[in-house]
Amino acid sequence: MEERADVPLAGLTTMRVGGPAARLVTVTTTDDLVDAIREVDDADEPLLVLSGGSNVLVADEGFPGTVVQVATSGVRVESADACSGAFVTVAAGESWDGFVARAVAEGWVGVEALSGIPGLTGATPIQNVGAYGQEVAQTIARVRVWDRREQRVQTWAAADCGFTYRHSRFKGTDRWVVLDVSFQLRLADLSGPIAYAALAAGLNVPVGARVPLAEARDAVLAQRRARGMVLDAADHDTWSCGSFFTNPIVSQEQFAEVVARTAQRLGPDVPVAHWADASGGVKVSAAWLIEHSGFGKGYGAAGPASLSTKHTLALTNRGGATAADVLALAREVRAGVAAAYGVTLVNEPVLVGLTL
Repeated sequence: MEERADVPLAGLTTMRVGGPAARLVTVTTTDDLVDAIREVDDADEPLLVLSGGSNVLVADEGFPGTVVQVATSGVRVESADACSGAFVTVAAGESWDGFVARAVAEGWVGVEALSGIPGLTGATPIQNVGAYGQEVAQTIARVRVWDRREQRVQTWAAADCGFTYRHSRFKGTDRWVVLDVSFQLRLADLSGPIAYAALAAGLNVPVGARVPLAEARDAVLAQRRARGMVLDAADHDTWSCGSFFTNPIVSQEQFAEVVARTAQRLGPDVPVAHWADASGGVKVSAAWLIEHSGFGKGYGAAGPASLSTKHTLALTNRGGATAADVLALAREVRAGVAAAYGVTLVNEPVLVGLTL
């Protein structure tokens, strides 16, 4: 366990903004993680648990309490056979993409489409990380957490985690801290069905086809790089939180209004990018809404914060941006989409000391 004072948080986040933490504690074991949290809670001090920093926007004033940085490690294969597949438990502090790379190498099927997503494994169940037709909820078997209210370790089966689109019972509350995540994965040489049209096109296969796991991973990484979604210190398009807004899920009536406004603004033959949702509603592409509300790729490039030049859904730091700069851009985009389509976008990253 390492402790430091007045550490700038900008260097610990992929957006590269944020003021100092009054106190930063870095923990490398699960026991130390629990002990550090208990110490702060017993002292009744403010606490921020920081994972990989890829889904958080921290205020320029910093955090006036203790930040516990999770750096735990360990991947434990509890079973792996042809009948039941692989049951694997991963420490919260393990690199998510590192785990996906190992899964592909080992022939563990179910997370290959989630390649290239930055951050740590412990953060993935919180917002039910997903991409290219896969979500972690599809393979998570259980999540072990520290319950700060009851001061004890709890184990939650996947069915009890409240997983929905980019959400879980752990999101929007600081009660639970993820200690490790267990995955139930199939054993095979081929990927799960390719569910995303652009990914299938990149692989030159039809939607629903299966391909060798390594090919699926490479294709996903290529798609993400083309959108500036694979971290690269030299590429300011990757100085972001990834997708800043979630795809809104609207009612059938609301979607009809979006279609009507689109016809009025752009013409009757312009299709709205959308998908059916299991809830009975319609999931509309936030990137489509942003772009067709007048915010194209690179919007705001004259300032320190702008939309990515590769993808309208990412708000980026062009160098020297502050959290206030990023938030101002987010508010402008959100207001523009609401005015154009009557849809209010919701931020995906966690805002620390900030409100949108």
